This record gives sequence, structure tokens and C-alpha cells, in this order.
Amino acid sequence: MRLMPLMSAALVVAASGPSFAQEWVEFANRQDRFTCNFPSQPKITETIFRSERGADLPMRVYSATQGQSRYSVTVIDYSQARRILAEKAKACPAGAEPCSGAVGNEGHWIDDVRGAIIHQSFQFMKRDARLTSFEWNLVDQVEGHQLQLTNADKSRTFAGIYMHQNKLYIIEGTVPAGYPEPGLFQQSLGWLDENGIGLRYQSVYSNNYPAPPRVKRAREDQGQGRIDAPVIPPR
Repeated sequence: MRLMPLMSAALVVAASGPSFAQEWVEFANRQDRFTCNFPSQPKITETIFRSERGADLPMRVYSATQGQSRYSVTVIDYSQARRILAEKAKACPAGAEPCSGAVGNEGHWIDDVRGAIIHQSFQFMKRDARLTSFEWNLVDQVEGHQLQLTNADKSRTFAGIYMHQNKLYIIEGTVPAGYPEPGLFQQSLGWLDENGIGLRYQSVYSNNYPAPPRVKRAREDQGQGRIDAPVIPPR
């Protein structure tokens, strides 16, 4: 994905085609540090997600619809997975490695975090749908998976799964049969730094390894990309 200067969250972008019959908004959220285009201001739903290894993690779903088309970005916070699973491992019977894990990997928290992208990709594959594409992908050098499915009703789902700074991002757009791909939605996903500035890395970012250097913004761009929308306070 090429680097785009970020604007205010109130910015609207024009689009065309049957699935883009109205102006879209560029939504940005500093709490979950991402930006993405939606057909309207998304609804935010907070819930709890049970990870593959049994950690109950905070999850927020940002969703919007346009006619029969559905768009969502789901953010799951894995930053507490180690603490939660290590605590659960204390209740395991002595010597029960499948439950307790090994030293340094208590409760299999490493497996949980490193396997999150694969686990969520598999959830898409288990749907009542035909998988038509499954690829490794990058968004501003952050690695992840990209999938395309044709559903039983002939609608099409385009999904991407990425992990950045121990947060798992699942972007999903579903459009009716015969509609164009939700390209405006898919390609608009981007990352924000701790100051609400658009973020891109100089080389491939993998959540399992130290972050590579960031792309330096030109001096004249330093004031762009700040998000003026209210910051949702941590709970």
C-alpha cells in the first residue's frame, strides 16, 4: 500500500460505482491506532474475545453498512495475553505441559500471540463459503494475510488480518454478487503512531520481532495526519 497523507477524521472522500453511491468518510481512531475509509461513521461495539489458547481479551468492532454491503474493522488487544495465560497456567495440574506450557511460555502465550493471524485466517476458511484467494500481504510494510471468499448467496467477502504492536486487526468487506470489489475500503487501512500521525515502516514489520525503522515524514508534512476526533479513553 502506498503512503497517503492522513487528514482529519471528518474528511470525506468521493467514490463512484454501484457500491459507492455516496461519499465516504476517512475514520481514524487514536486508541486503536488505525485509520480506514467507511461509507459512514462506524458503529463501535465493545466485547470480549476468547483467544485460541483461552485468554479473554478486549475487542472492539468498528462497523458500517451501505445498502446490502457490510464493512468492519475488528481490533483485538493481545497485550495482556501473556499475563492472563500465565495466571491461568498456575491452576494446571503439575506436569500437565499441554495446559501449563513451558518456562517462558506459560499458558502457551507465545503460541497464542504468534499464531493469532493464522488462527483467524482459519476461522474464515471454516465459513460456508468458497475460498478463492489466500495471500501473504503488507499494509504499509505490516505483514498479514489477505483472503477472498464467495459466500453461499454469491456475495463476496474480502478480508485482511494483520497484527501491529500486539493488536490484531481484522478488516472485512462483504458486497453483493455483481458489485465491484470494496477496494476503497480495503486499500485505505493504515496505522497511526502514538501522536496520531500516519505510520509506515522502512522494511517489513513482523509483530514477532523488533520493529524496523519508520519512514521519516517530510518537514512540511509534520503537521498533517493529526487526528482531531476525540480520543476514546482507555477503560
